[in-house]
Amino acid sequence: MDRYFNTILMMTLLALLLSGCQNTTPVRDAAYAPIRPVMPPPAPKGNGSIYQAGYELAWFEDIRARRVGDLLTVNLVESTQANKSASTTTAKSSNNSITNPTLFGSPMQFNVPGFVPIANNKDAGLGFELASTHDFSGDGSASQSNALSGNITVSVIEVLPNRNLYVRGEKRIGINQGTEYVRLSGIVRPRDISPANTVASTRIADPTITYKGEGALADANSMGWLSRFFNSVLSPF
Repeated sequence: MDRYFNTILMMTLLALLLSGCQNTTPVRDAAYAPIRPVMPPPAPKGNGSIYQAGYELAWFEDIRARRVGDLLTVNLVESTQANKSASTTTAKSSNNSITNPTLFGSPMQFNVPGFVPIANNKDAGLGFELASTHDFSGDGSASQSNALSGNITVSVIEVLPNRNLYVRGEKRIGINQGTEYVRLSGIVRPRDISPANTVASTRIADPTITYKGEGALADANSMGWLSRFFNSVLSPF
């Protein structure tokens, strides 16, 4: 018994030690790594010009992103809300009856072996009455809302033939025992970029915005594998 208890104690201490040594440093996603600007080709030597092609600087150029490697700040202003409700009510009622016919002024009556009519009347007739009622009522509703605010600075990955910019970037925040990730990619139209080099996330085409967390806090809010099984379509219960 003591040996079994010592084994359990050692396994518990080992699990605590491993959890305490867990690395909380944010991990970079290689797919969202910034791209380096394209270096201009070396200028030809001996052309006799003061200004070399590809090395010029524009005096009256604003700070808006336009080239590969330029930075762009995206203001996250995502907000969605959806509501759906349905209600159905049906009712059906039917009543059918036939009066017992009369023969020579008297109702027709006869005896049926093993048949016990209502009120212990030993004589059965040809009359009958049938009534049925069916009712159904159903209600359903669904509501969902999401909101995301903040900002993230991304880099221009590619300049498309129509001058639109394909941007992509990632923000990694390590807080105590957890890590938060914000990833964004999409296509930005240059005219939607403000003079301060910012653009709203609602003006990005084909956007992919991901906000997720990892670490002790995220693990505490996640469902265990056994609970996920009983909540999946594979569960027979």
